[in-house]
Amino acid sequence: MPRLPAPLTLPPEHAGSAGGSPSTPAVTENDRRRALRRRRRSESATAWAFVAPSIAVIIGLAILPVVWSLLLSFQADDLVTPSRWVGLDNYRALRQDPHFSQAVGNTLKYTAMYVPLSMVLGLALALALNRRIRFVGLYRTLFFVPFVISATAQGVLFSFILDPQFGAANSVLDKLGISPQGFLTDPGQALFVLVAISLWSGTGFCLVVYLAALQDVPAELLEAARLDGAGRRHLLRHVVLPTLAPVNVFLVVWQLIESLQVFDLVYVTTKGGPLGSTTVVVYFVWQQAFQNFTAGYGAAAAYVLAVALFVIAAGARALRRRGPGSPEGAAR
Repeated sequence: MPRLPAPLTLPPEHAGSAGGSPSTPAVTENDRRRALRRRRRSESATAWAFVAPSIAVIIGLAILPVVWSLLLSFQADDLVTPSRWVGLDNYRALRQDPHFSQAVGNTLKYTAMYVPLSMVLGLALALALNRRIRFVGLYRTLFFVPFVISATAQGVLFSFILDPQFGAANSVLDKLGISPQGFLTDPGQALFVLVAISLWSGTGFCLVVYLAALQDVPAELLEAARLDGAGRRHLLRHVVLPTLAPVNVFLVVWQLIESLQVFDLVYVTTKGGPLGSTTVVVYFVWQQAFQNFTAGYGAAAAYVLAVALFVIAAGARALRRRGPGSPEGAAR
C-alpha cells in the first residue's frame, strides 16, 4: 500500500497569521491610515502648489498695499525723503482743510444726483423694454453699450462734444437760437454735466439688472392681481415694486460705491476744475499724493473714504438681514 504524502505545514512565524491572530487586522488598519494620511498630504501639497501663485498676487497687490497705506496715513511722507511719524495729525488737518470739505461736498452732490436718477431711469427703461415689441433686442443693446465704454473714452468723447468753442453741442444750441454754454468750463454747470455723462453710461447697468429682475416676477402673482381688478399702476405699486426690493438694495449699494469712487471721468474732463467745482474725494487723494507730494495726507483722506464705504456696505448687509426674505425678517 503506497504511503500518503505528509501534510503541508506553515512555518512557525506564519502560524499565528494562519490562525487568525487578532493583531493582524490592527496592523493593516494602521497601514491604511498611514497611507490615507500620506495621500491627503500629497493632495494638499498639490492644491497649495496651484493656489500659491494666486495667494501671492493677492497678498502682494491687495493686502500689503492696504496695510502700507494705513501706516502711511499716520506719517508725513513725500515719497522721496524718509517719512516721519505724526500720529493723527493728518486726520486732524483734514477736518480743517476747506479743499477737502469742498471735495466731500462735491462727492455727496454727485452721489445724491447720480444714484436715484440712474435707478429711476433704469427702472423706467426696463419697464418699457420688458414687453414684446419689435426690435426690443436692439433697443436693449443700444442702451447697454454705453456702460461697456470706459470712463476715459467717455471723457475724451464728451470733451470734444461739449467744447465751448468748437463742440457740436454749442453748434446745435446756436442753430436753435440758444446762447453758447460753458458746460465743463462753467463752475455752475460742470458737476451737473458730469452727472449727465455718468447717467448716459451708468443707466444701462441698472436697466439690465432690472430687466432680469422683472422677468423673475412670478406670472401667477400678476395674473391673480389682474383677476382682482388691479390696473397697471396698482400692479407696479403692489406687486412689481415689492418683488424688486432686494434688487433695489443691491443697486443702491453698487451705485453708491461707484459714485463715491468716481475719478476717471473727472481726471479726463475737468481735472477737478473749474475753481474746484468738480474736485471729488478720490481726485483729492490723487492730487495730494502725486501732485503735492503729501502722500501721508492723501492716504488719510483715502481711509476716510474707505470708512464711509465700509459703513455703507455694513448698512446694506443689515438691511438684507432684516428683509422679508431673511430669517430675521420672516420672524418679524
